[in-house]
Formats: sequence, structure tokens, C-alpha cells
Amino acid sequence: MPHNIAVLGGDGIGPEVTAEAVKVLQSTGIDFNFDHALIGGAAYDDGGHPLPASTLDLCRASDAVLLGAVGGPKWDNVQPITLRPEVGALLPLRSELNLYANVRPAKTLRPLMMASPLKGDRALVDLIVIRELTGGIYFGTPRERRDNGNTAVDTCLYSRHEVERIAERAFAVARTRKRELVSVDKANVLETSRLWREVVNEMAAKNTDVSVSHMLVDNCAMQLIRDPQQFDVILTENMFGDIISDEASMITGSLGLLPSASLSDARPSGQVFGLYEPIHGSAPDIAGQGRANPIAAILSAAMMLRYSFDDDASATRIEEAVESALNCGLRTADIYEKGCRLVSTTEMGDAIADKLRQ
Repeated sequence: MPHNIAVLGGDGIGPEVTAEAVKVLQSTGIDFNFDHALIGGAAYDDGGHPLPASTLDLCRASDAVLLGAVGGPKWDNVQPITLRPEVGALLPLRSELNLYANVRPAKTLRPLMMASPLKGDRALVDLIVIRELTGGIYFGTPRERRDNGNTAVDTCLYSRHEVERIAERAFAVARTRKRELVSVDKANVLETSRLWREVVNEMAAKNTDVSVSHMLVDNCAMQLIRDPQQFDVILTENMFGDIISDEASMITGSLGLLPSASLSDARPSGQVFGLYEPIHGSAPDIAGQGRANPIAAILSAAMMLRYSFDDDASATRIEEAVESALNCGLRTADIYEKGCRLVSTTEMGDAIADKLRQ
């Protein structure tokens, strides 16, 4: 039986980088069936909504979803705001598919160490941020303007259940690594963070094989720059995770190199449903020019194999093929350095696929 993958290219460079990820997946020798659908600004232009019902239905019927990127200046002024790609596509997609666990690895690729803003061995980072993705201030209500638009209200809301399930996922990931977990919150100020810490402590008492510590989010932001190697698995809520994971990714040298997985609960078959996407945006300024770096999308495809299909061996093969291509001196424009060979989006995808087949 083939793995059924919904491919949502989206906007800007999204279709270009997902095409290379599909190319690499096809080079693994694994049986896949790829179905494409519109999302984001492209879907809005086509039918007036950034998340068509047909796209959502395809995702529900698939084993996993591969997403490119959505949004761009073209749709910044669409009204109401709920029809803008980032708000009207990504947030409801996560909610409707129950994608509550965002897994963002930040790992330095040795051939690109010089791209890191940190120098020497401090640039060697290998950590994972586990971010709660469907709760918190991005989803809480009310969210509104009052007093003729002069006052704004956003609501941060978490339940015990939401904290328990994301913490459980973090413990599971920590067990595959160093068994060290840092839970990040703002418990000295926020009531939601006090609940968060309380629940994590309760779960730590039941998962004694994993070492658990707590860190305030402002301190975590500083520690990531001072000594990023102290971290292995970071667990945190939605907004904090959004910020911390972007900071961690830049330590590795490029936002355009890193993948992510957004996971739901296991289905009756035992298979974990997930959506896999690069953490970079749609970069409309370089769309269609062959300059986009497909590595983050390709590594997202590797995460798909690891998390949704329990195929760690094939995922590792893809990761090794990426590093091999970089070791050969191949570089897209965003990571180019003197003495390397500048290649296009498709050339990088071809090289990684060739390395994989070898």
C-alpha cells in the first residue's frame, strides 16, 4: 500500500521547494501517492478562501501533509483578516487537523558552521523545541478591538488537558535523545504559566526516567545565545515556542535550512498523522527565480518518514544525502560562500536525490 501524501505547495517559493521534497521522496524507493491541492493566497485567488473545504478533506484523507509556505504582501490587505493566508489557512488547518504538537529541530550542519552568528564550537547546536500549537494566545477568545478600535484584547487560555498532551509528546521525544527536558514558561507573571509548570511537575513525577527543569522564557532567550549546547529538548507554549524556535534556528546559520513537524494523535492504525513544512516563509521576492533553498522542505520530508511512518532509517538517509551535497560544496544563493558552487533550487534537489540513490 502506498503512503498517501497531500502536497500543499502554497505561495511564493512554496511550490518550488515542495517539488524538490517530492523528488527526493520519490528517490527513496518507497511507494508514495502524491495529491496536490491549493492553499493560502493561491487558493484565495482561485476560489475566494485560503483554506478550501476540498483541501481540508484531502488532508483528512491522507496519511500525511507536505506544506510549502503561505502568504505574501499581495494578500496583506485582504478583508476580513480571517481571509488572509496566514490567519485563514494555517491557524484553522492546525485546529481542524488537531495538530497540537509542533516539533522543530535546530541542528547545525557542519559544512555550514561559518554561517552561524556564534563562532567556534558554540555554533554546534543540536536541540528540539516542542511547541504547543493549537492553544494559548493565538487561539484564545475573546480576541477583539473595543472602544472604537482604541483598545485591543487577546486572550491566553490553556487547559490541563492541553498541557498534559504536549508534555507527554515532549517526554516521548526526550526518551529518543538525552532524556533531558527543559520546560519554558513565565510562571513568575502569568497564571497560564503557573498551571503549565504545575502540570509539567506532576508529569515529571510519573516520568522519572527523564530529567526535567524549568526556565523562564526571558532567561531561555538569553541562555540560547550564551550556551545553546546546554539544551536538548525544550517544551513550551504556543507564542513562546514561536519565538524561541526561530531564535534557535538562526543559531544554526539560516532560517531557510530547518524543517518542522506538526503532529496529531495516533490514528487507530497506530500511525501518527502530521503536517510537515519548512519553517521559512514564502519569500515572494525570489519566487520563480530558481534561487530558493529546498533543503528545509527536503528535511521536512525526512521528518515525515520518521514521525508518521516510523522509518528512521530512510529519514537518516535523506539527512545524510543533504549533508553529502553540502560537503561537495553545493550552495543555493542564501548560503553561498566563496569557493563553493552556486546551484539553483532544482539542481540542489537533483544532487540530493542523486546522493540518496547512491
